Amino acid sequence: MATAAAASASEPEVEPQAGPEAEGGEDEAKAASADRNVQSRAVASDAAKTKGPGWDLQREGVSESDGDEEDAMASSAESSPGEDEWEYDEEEEKNQLEIERLEEQLSINGYDYNCHVELIRLLRLEGELNKVRMARQKMSELFPLTEELWLEWLHDEISMAMDGLDREHVYELFERAVKDYICPNIWLEYGQYSVGGIGQKGGLEKVRSVFERALSSVGLHMTKGLAIWEAYREFESAIVEAARPIAAFLSPSDREQTFDSQLEKVHSLFRRQLAIPLYDMEATLAEYEEWSEDPIPESVLQSYQKALEQLEKYKPYEEALLQAEAPRLAEYQAYIDFEMKIGDPARIQLIFERALVENCLVPDLWIRYSRYLDRQLKVKDLVLSVHSRAVRNCPWTVGLWSRYLLAMERHGVDHQMISATFENALSAGFIQATDYVEIWQVYLDYLRRRVDFRQDSSKELEELRSMFTRALEYLQQEVEERFSESGDPSCVIMQSWARVEARLCNNMQKARELWDSIMTRGNAKYANMWLEYYNLERAHGDTQHCRKALHRAVQCTSDYPEHVCEVLLTMERTEGTLEDWDVAIQKTETRLARVNEQRMKAAEKEAALVQQEEERAEQRKKVRAEKKALKKKKKTHGADKRKADEEDEREWGEEEEEQPSKRRRVENSLASGVASAMQEETELSGKCVTIDVASPSKQKEKAASLKLDMPKVAHDSSKDSVTVFVSNLPYSMDEPEAKLRPLFEACGEVVQIRPVFSNRGDFRGYCYVEFKEEKSAQQALELDRKNVEGRPMFVSPCVDKSKNPDFKVFRYSTTLEKHKLFISGLPFSCTKEELEDICKAHGTVKDLRLVTNRAGKPKGLAYVEYENESQASQAVMKMDGMTIKENVIKVAISNPPQRKVPEKPEVRTAPGAPMVPRQMYGARGKGRTQLALLPRALQRHSAAPQAENGPAVGPAVTTSMATEAPKMSNADFAKLLLRK
Repeated sequence: MATAAAASASEPEVEPQAGPEAEGGEDEAKAASADRNVQSRAVASDAAKTKGPGWDLQREGVSESDGDEEDAMASSAESSPGEDEWEYDEEEEKNQLEIERLEEQLSINGYDYNCHVELIRLLRLEGELNKVRMARQKMSELFPLTEELWLEWLHDEISMAMDGLDREHVYELFERAVKDYICPNIWLEYGQYSVGGIGQKGGLEKVRSVFERALSSVGLHMTKGLAIWEAYREFESAIVEAARPIAAFLSPSDREQTFDSQLEKVHSLFRRQLAIPLYDMEATLAEYEEWSEDPIPESVLQSYQKALEQLEKYKPYEEALLQAEAPRLAEYQAYIDFEMKIGDPARIQLIFERALVENCLVPDLWIRYSRYLDRQLKVKDLVLSVHSRAVRNCPWTVGLWSRYLLAMERHGVDHQMISATFENALSAGFIQATDYVEIWQVYLDYLRRRVDFRQDSSKELEELRSMFTRALEYLQQEVEERFSESGDPSCVIMQSWARVEARLCNNMQKARELWDSIMTRGNAKYANMWLEYYNLERAHGDTQHCRKALHRAVQCTSDYPEHVCEVLLTMERTEGTLEDWDVAIQKTETRLARVNEQRMKAAEKEAALVQQEEERAEQRKKVRAEKKALKKKKKTHGADKRKADEEDEREWGEEEEEQPSKRRRVENSLASGVASAMQEETELSGKCVTIDVASPSKQKEKAASLKLDMPKVAHDSSKDSVTVFVSNLPYSMDEPEAKLRPLFEACGEVVQIRPVFSNRGDFRGYCYVEFKEEKSAQQALELDRKNVEGRPMFVSPCVDKSKNPDFKVFRYSTTLEKHKLFISGLPFSCTKEELEDICKAHGTVKDLRLVTNRAGKPKGLAYVEYENESQASQAVMKMDGMTIKENVIKVAISNPPQRKVPEKPEVRTAPGAPMVPRQMYGARGKGRTQLALLPRALQRHSAAPQAENGPAVGPAVTTSMATEAPKMSNADFAKLLLRK
């Protein structure tokens, strides 16, 4: 293999031929256009070639075919020049317009990955090689390139390399390529290309250096490392074979220095390879036995057996990767766990790199890899390289940037480089406002650790203060403008600055100014903020400012004023004078009295609202009772009337046929409409069906009779695994079993469909579908939300909720999904296709779902899932506030609020206490409007709530009071409160 590669690499490389010369009747522009077309075709054909050890020979073959293609093209141009040129010019113009559009889009958003790829493809197709080189260079600065993109770029550059300088440029590209990802194919190409420069100065050492680095990088790869070993070994074997004819004419000393040493290199490669668990090791051993003139040493065989045993342990994980489909994240995670248990650093690094090739956009995988390197290997170049690649692959993840900054500081990187990395992080486009607060905190902590606070003033201290100021301005302007919030409502950064000024710089005046600013930003109503400021004053301030802070806290705090009052009284009891104590008592009593008064008013208002709601509920109850009585009365009257009609029909049947009543005419017209519709459907289907037209009343009677004829089937819970529950079907569906059977038979054999009817024979809109196999039931769940007669059909597993009361079917995630968008404010007329066309402009759309109600009507909401978090982030910035059909839409990252779990009514379980019956809440349980009417003023005395900042003040309630409280109704509490 290496011999062929060396032979082909040493031969002069054939350039793509230029197009045929323009004939006398063609102008220069058309000739240049034809030249570029042929050149682009040569580049495209070169990219389509199979990459392998003999790529040089293959390229020569393609160059020859290019000549044939040119001849064919010239002959076709002679036969029909006008039509071909017109078609080509039109295609070229279309490509140029698309190139201009892509360049303009990249000037607006340089982080659009797909846009970069498409631009490179079009430029390469047009033969604009210089522009292709610039576009690739720009993309490689922003993103790590995939193996396919690198190989395409390398092949293009190799085909244009003419001299030693060009070869050095290709070497530089190879060095950049092997740093992005660990790719065995790129290393193989690198080694084989270096073989072509063996004739240059230091060429042999260069080849061996490349192959040795390739072995250390991917030589342990169990499935692809074999190719590197074989290429290196065959290269060294080719040198041995070239030196063998002259070895007999050398002196013993010269032979030992040249031929024998080279022979030992091949032996060493065989031994090293046989000691590593790789696929197809038996063939390697057989090859070594055939090649070696001496018997294989016992130590080599022992290493070989040990490697075979290791191979058996690794095989289950390798086979799992081979059988699974990309990206195989779960299989790689299991493999990584296995390697971590064994603890071989080289193999752990390799499996992480293999996993990242297919899962480069998974931030958690990068975090786990970088954490392992930070804690275990601690090699500066390796650690920083992985961190740099991580933020290039997932720039939207703030955790990766934070770890990168810490790693740079840990390994003593220059301050200028750390600052530049931080600036890159700010422009990465984070998804949440809090991400910017986190990255600012990490950088400010780094700047604080650089300061020597033993000096009164220093350059580092001034830089720290200026960065604190810039951070506050950045959050207030840049972040708040984008997210409508600063991301720092508690002013964490300002609190950190105040602590630095007070504790490290002994500048309490500046710290107090900062805390005044914190309180004016809406934090004065929180007790914990005042207590944080008070503790800072206690540690680094004086008693006067502590007292002043607590007095202000008593007046401003609204969440836990009792706790602040207690802290003030405790301080005055310990350090204050009698006058200070009297002032504190007066202020706290006045404040608590005002708070109690406000709570009493709120309780009165709440009691009045509850009373009004109870009156409305009573009124609604009366109305329902009246309607029910009226309905019952009408039902009785209708039964008597039908009986009288039947007697009249028997007596005056003939007369009624001659003079039908108005009611009969209406019924007959309805029946005829149904009959005509059925007849049209019959004619379309081509079947002959006998139509039995009956009046609506007879149709209901027929449905009721069918229901009565249908045997009642008891539910068998043992068949829940092969049964699905189908709901939200139209009530007007006629013969639901016949209509649903073809739909579900596509999933598997249907044993039975059990529609549910009311006592009157009306279809209730749901049914049970029982399959023969469980996999058919699982496949039927995919029919959920399918449109059936204008309504979305709900398909869910069959679960007995009496045994599983917490079971709830919800297909979609209820947590933060950074790659999915939530869009609101859409016009109801907006279709899925229209919205998808809009979203595709910002990335690859994997899924789009319009939210509808139970009737299938749109709600103006949608969820859009992108391929990765970066595309979703860019789409938020571009689409938020966009106008669609005169509607301004809102776009945000999907983060549904937590679903409230309904509280279960408490049941007294004390010995001797009567059980609370369900009827005390009504027939449907406790309703929304039946609120607990215990006033807050009484709640405060009845139970001491655990405050966030400490225990609340107030006497505890005795057990007898807690026992008597449930016996009082809401109205009793309201009256008790109003009497006060």
